[in-house]
Amino acid sequence: MRALVAIVALLAASSAEAQTRCITTPEAEAMTLVALPDIIQQTGIICTTRLPSSSLIRRTDSEFLGRYRDAADRAWPNARAAIVKLSDPMIDTLLQSEFARPLLTAALAPLLVGRINPADCATIDRFVTQLAPLPPQNTAGVIVTTLRYFKGEKAKGKAIAVPDLPLCPEGQR
Repeated sequence: MRALVAIVALLAASSAEAQTRCITTPEAEAMTLVALPDIIQQTGIICTTRLPSSSLIRRTDSEFLGRYRDAADRAWPNARAAIVKLSDPMIDTLLQSEFARPLLTAALAPLLVGRINPADCATIDRFVTQLAPLPPQNTAGVIVTTLRYFKGEKAKGKAIAVPDLPLCPEGQR
């Protein structure tokens, strides 16, 4: 638990330098890939009473979720580097612990999934089912592209609730 507190504290540190840092699209996609298995699983829990047990997001032992777990494992080094880039180089040592990733995703997933209205479960299920044939990397790309679009719309003054992920402008590294 102390490691989680330390990680959160370092991630939350806000200096003028940290505020100018941003992550590239591939880095955002890696972070998304790492979080997706927990997000899918937590969504299935929220939607338990609204969806049949055959729903992809309700099946915790499926090949579908296994593909996302494998992709998350492969994406972790890049996601970890992006987290370090956004925070403080000292956090890298903490993130190398075998407990860091599960703690981070366990803390992050409920924040995102907690916004789900159970009335939307059928739509979410349909969306996930349509994306299921794609490789997990493509799904992460769709999510980051959608996030980038919504951030652009919000910047134009539209009332859109979108996570404040510090995405670099396209083409910036």
